[in-house]
Amino acid sequence: LTGVLDDCLCDIESIDDFNTFKIFPKIQKLQERDYFRYYKVNLKRPCPFWADDGHCSIKDCHVEPCPESKVPVGIKAGSSNKYSKAANNSKELEDCEQANKLGAVNSTLSNQSKEAFIDWARYDDSQDHFCELDGKMFKLFQNVCLICCLFKAKQVAANTHTIMSKLNTVCLTVCFLFTGESFYTWLEGLCLEKRVFYKLISGLHASINLHLCANYLLEETWGKPRWGPNVKEFTRRFDPMETKGEGPRRLKNLYFLYLIELRALSKVAPYFERAVVDLYTGNGHEDAESKALLLDIFRDTKSFRMHFDEKSMFAGDKKGAKSLKEEFRLHFKNISRIMDCVGCDKCRLWGKLQTQGLGTALKILFSEKEIQSLPENSPSKGFQLTRQEIVALVNAFGRLSTSIKELQNFKVLLQQTR
Repeated sequence: LTGVLDDCLCDIESIDDFNTFKIFPKIQKLQERDYFRYYKVNLKRPCPFWADDGHCSIKDCHVEPCPESKVPVGIKAGSSNKYSKAANNSKELEDCEQANKLGAVNSTLSNQSKEAFIDWARYDDSQDHFCELDGKMFKLFQNVCLICCLFKAKQVAANTHTIMSKLNTVCLTVCFLFTGESFYTWLEGLCLEKRVFYKLISGLHASINLHLCANYLLEETWGKPRWGPNVKEFTRRFDPMETKGEGPRRLKNLYFLYLIELRALSKVAPYFERAVVDLYTGNGHEDAESKALLLDIFRDTKSFRMHFDEKSMFAGDKKGAKSLKEEFRLHFKNISRIMDCVGCDKCRLWGKLQTQGLGTALKILFSEKEIQSLPENSPSKGFQLTRQEIVALVNAFGRLSTSIKELQNFKVLLQQTR
């Protein structure tokens, strides 16, 4: 797997080097920070497309919500839009908690908070989201520790096929008339935007496959399972001979997806460089270190010289471009809704996080003017990210970075077996 990727001017070797030596070590550290390790998610939404065939029967599929006592105060306190100290005023939090205990309604919010709420509501009403929002069911949200779920997810690796089967269903609705080379001939005849959509979904599919192969149940004796990379399974899913030439294309789409999210990180840097954003958890020292590390990653992303050029998308006449962008957005929104059809809770969690992360990346790429005009020392107007979107963006890119690192490991293992 070498050479230049289609629809961009970047080669695979450059991405490998950049990810291995710059991005991967730092993104791993960032994901361990409290701000990024807790994700608020609703795992109770019903499947909107077909009758759900039941949840995973294995006990390790279950996602255990974090006890409130273990969630940092700055994370459990605020709404999903709050990520600064000013927006998490401790006095207002105490008043609110006391009112909840008494069954009353707190009407003592400051004028600044009220103005922020109005801004957020106006923003949510007008923003073109790429993912399905759970706002009306916010009471069903629960805080989940991603590091805990990631470690235990290895125990249910075989169940990740549920996500892939749902994604396959989506892809088949697009390409069921074509097989093999005829499909790719048809795909190349499509406009750039539709090719990009297919590649993003295929890249996500490839990333999930790679994690499955890298954390495979190799042996289980006396109740002590042994997990690790499975070269045979990797070959079955990606070797050209085993996949009728599909495998290398799938892996190239993984690199393409990586480029898209990398570009989004470089574009959103000005949003986080402002002093008003401090990734608030309640621990001032850790918050400062988290932001410093995040800004360091942004500097690396901006130094990459072969970014995907998103300006080449939706570049036709205004009316046609607007219609195509809306079609693109709605199709991707359906992808995010399909994650509610996954039976395994851990698989559903990571499926929802990765699709929301990609949806956030797309939202960033198509909001460049709004990001450039952000005020320095006041709440965002015109463009804003919720805390869930921020956490999903970083962790989704972290999963892609890990996928590419795992691919390097498989290259070494394959060479050793020859």
